[in-house]
Amino acid sequence: MSLTPLSAAAVRTLADGSGLEAAELYRLTDGNPFYVTEVVQAGLGVVPASARDAVLARAARLSGESRGVLGTAALIGARVEPDLLTSVTSCPPPVLDELLASGLLAADEERLRFRHEIARLAVEQAVAPHRRAAIHARILGALGSLGLDNDARMAFHAEAAGDGTAVLHHAPRAARQAAELGSHREAAAQFERALRFAVDADPAMAAGFYDGLAHELMLVGRLRGAVDAGERALGLWRQAGDRLREGATLSSLFQSLQPLGRGPEAAAAAEAAVTVLEPLGPSVELARAYAILANARMVNSEHPAAIDLAVRSQAIAEPLGALDVLSDALNTQGCSVNHVGEEEGTGYLRRALDVALSAGLDDQAGRAFKNLYGNCVAERQFAEAERYFIDGVAYCDEHDIVSYAAFLRGERAAALERTGRWDEAVALSTALLTRADAPIYRLSALQVLGMIRARRGEPGAWEYLDEAAAAADGTGEPQWIISARLASAEGHWLEGKLDLAARDAELADDVSAGSDGWERGEVAAWLRRTGSNRPPRGELAGPYQRMADGDGEQAARLWLGLGCPYEAALALYDCGQETALRQALTIFTGLGAAAAAQLTRHQMRQLGIRSIPAGPRTATRADPLGLTRREREVLDLICAGHTNAEIAAKLFISAKTVDHHVSAVLAKLDAPTREVAAAHAARLGLVSAAEI
Repeated sequence: MSLTPLSAAAVRTLADGSGLEAAELYRLTDGNPFYVTEVVQAGLGVVPASARDAVLARAARLSGESRGVLGTAALIGARVEPDLLTSVTSCPPPVLDELLASGLLAADEERLRFRHEIARLAVEQAVAPHRRAAIHARILGALGSLGLDNDARMAFHAEAAGDGTAVLHHAPRAARQAAELGSHREAAAQFERALRFAVDADPAMAAGFYDGLAHELMLVGRLRGAVDAGERALGLWRQAGDRLREGATLSSLFQSLQPLGRGPEAAAAAEAAVTVLEPLGPSVELARAYAILANARMVNSEHPAAIDLAVRSQAIAEPLGALDVLSDALNTQGCSVNHVGEEEGTGYLRRALDVALSAGLDDQAGRAFKNLYGNCVAERQFAEAERYFIDGVAYCDEHDIVSYAAFLRGERAAALERTGRWDEAVALSTALLTRADAPIYRLSALQVLGMIRARRGEPGAWEYLDEAAAAADGTGEPQWIISARLASAEGHWLEGKLDLAARDAELADDVSAGSDGWERGEVAAWLRRTGSNRPPRGELAGPYQRMADGDGEQAARLWLGLGCPYEAALALYDCGQETALRQALTIFTGLGAAAAAQLTRHQMRQLGIRSIPAGPRTATRADPLGLTRREREVLDLICAGHTNAEIAAKLFISAKTVDHHVSAVLAKLDAPTREVAAAHAARLGLVSAAEI
């Protein structure tokens, strides 16, 4: 029986639950049903024996000359130019005719190709190992003579041929070309290829390769490898006596050490770079060192010093046309100006982004998107932040910038938590933790999961909160220490351990001298809430100032206007009056913050308040998916095909509230779309029989 190829969607369905990447499975098999099922069982790392036997059985029916040509074609790659194959093998046209007739090769416009990548791999692996190097050497020579000297392709065949000279010529060029195209994993792989043949190379040449590798690994999130490569480059530059490149490498080390939570080492590298480079006079390297040191000062909340260094960096970089340095310095200046509060820093950040995008500077564009989004979230400007997240994640994913994509998604999780979209925040944070290993990439997700579990009264909160606190302390950076310690303070407060809660709030206060009004406000709120006697530091932002002034109800209105329901409930709780406490209890209950709701009921009982609402209904607690009564109503309306606006009208609630309920329903059903949620609900028998 002849089976038609499976679609990409069908392959994705078959791959579901196998742990295999569906796109790679489809590329490997081209949808061939036999190959798909065999690879699903065997895994992507090997050619299944059954598939290999089927391919080689067909190849065995070819003439001896044709089998040899087929093996060479497999070593050339997925696409084979007939002229190249003829040049390498000297095969006559009848041999190509036989290969095409066999079905193993197919004509694809001006090239030949294997019908399935898995078939090519089976043939390639059947070529005797002692013959492969010689064949690759012939392919390498033929590529050059035919003018098909693509550097990445030449580097591949040069390595397989054991031609170190050719590798050292083509691999670095291929790496730089890949980096320019945003293929940073490919660029790293090419630098690694070059370094495998650079054992006896000039120290300066090898150091350049290590520098390139360190940068590419940093971008794709392989930070420990980036640090190792940077340190190797540093030693080689010192061996070569090149002070300029030594200083440049020290600057670069900061960018890999800092996300690993090695803050003191990162700062020391940034300071050493300036010490090495300043005596050499103005240069692009010195401008970059000033920009890096400005970043080090900024993350340590030394904002006036950071601004001064950023301005000095720009004064050197702009005349020299060093646009990457200019964008980096503008980035840091914008962040620090926002913290100082003397002027609006967003203009500097937008200029940094414009410079990076116009010059095709992937890493600087990623940093600008991350800072623009992060600053908006920190200032609770969630609507303004949205476009920076959408554009930033799309850009980072498209250009393979894993590091800043991870930062953006971490900030996104924090934004979802602050706006009450907790199920979405949990889902995103959980996904982040499965992919991120660097401490700073994990911090936001850890804090979000710890806080939400603590608020819901779920077990396991301290597993996340303790890791977050330890990682934050390791960075030495006030911004992370403040957020992690306040998360721990809240966890202790929810458990009624006010002494421990106050200790954590005071640890946050200890490093808040250089913080902005939002951070100072959050610290002040938790100092007051946990019974600490410490006064607030300076002017506080918006609703936090109202809370400090004793006007919790006005603070709550401001919080609700900003879209932060949990903060609004905390402000109402702090009022200690019956009406406010009832409102706080309603919000806590609606969010599913069982622990906070229980604290509120306890305070109401202490005040002698009667008719205190009970907890969630039994029906809600018994729901197999944890859906609330309102979420079940929303799900029924989704299944009936209603839009969010129609649901809002039917249930007499706001469209924004419907958005939150729909997001919660999708998360609890593990459904990416409304359509999938409706299908899941129907399959599980969750759809109400009533006509809605």
